[in-house]
Amino acid sequence: MKLLLLTGVLLTACTQTVPGAKDEKVPMPKEASGSPAADACGARQLQRLVGRNRSEAGPAAPGQNRRIACSTCPVTMDYNPERLNIFYNERTGIIEMVSCG
Repeated sequence: MKLLLLTGVLLTACTQTVPGAKDEKVPMPKEASGSPAADACGARQLQRLVGRNRSEAGPAAPGQNRRIACSTCPVTMDYNPERLNIFYNERTGIIEMVSCG
């Protein structure tokens, strides 16, 4: 029981609140968005998806490392600069963040 509680506390510490979202958490990118390595997955080109329905993300390109998850869903916290992350609001299906990691 203590291990489960400790795991929950540690996972909460690794999240960041999205501006404009109520009590919703998304993983925090580890690199500054201005560095070239921060866009190794091509997230800058897909920022137009923010505010649109998750269905507009379309299929992944061949060989693309991508995950689409709700902003409150559990995801692995391993950082992969070549993985494209698309986080959406679970209730509305609206994309809130597109990032690498």
